[in-house]
Amino acid sequence: MGIDYGDARIGIAISDPFGWTAQPVETIKWKNNIIYPVERIRNLVEKYDVKKIIVGYPRNMNGTLGQRAIKTDRFIEYLAAAAGDLEIIKWDERLSTVAANKILNETGVKSARKKKTIDLIAATYILQGYLDSMRNDSTRNKENGEMKYDNAKNASTSGEKE
Repeated sequence: MGIDYGDARIGIAISDPFGWTAQPVETIKWKNNIIYPVERIRNLVEKYDVKKIIVGYPRNMNGTLGQRAIKTDRFIEYLAAAAGDLEIIKWDERLSTVAANKILNETGVKSARKKKTIDLIAATYILQGYLDSMRNDSTRNKENGEMKYDNAKNASTSGEKE
């Protein structure tokens, strides 16, 4: 499952059973009540038999973490509490929204509809990036942005095989 977390909307994508392609599933609209989206994600995890959750992790272009990363860390803490032993991976999402906007512009989506779909496309883009990296072990290192969330509330770079 790929997640693009935002203050008002959360995009959700799921991979095919073989882990080759990411498909958009839904956008969860929420405001001020983190319990609702976390519960909805937990339901989707059960429905789709999810094994891992890939959360887009916002870094600044220079690699540092800002306010957005702090908010995302809080969201991941809530998600980890609800997900139990399910593995949660933080994935560098730099330029995912830019790429999603480019796709929407190239396909002629009107700006009124963009707001409704941008998070969904970004989640798909994040998950597809992760899936692509899993097929190419030579790129699977610190540079591709993978960090495992270990429920002890810290991230560690992962280079081990699954």
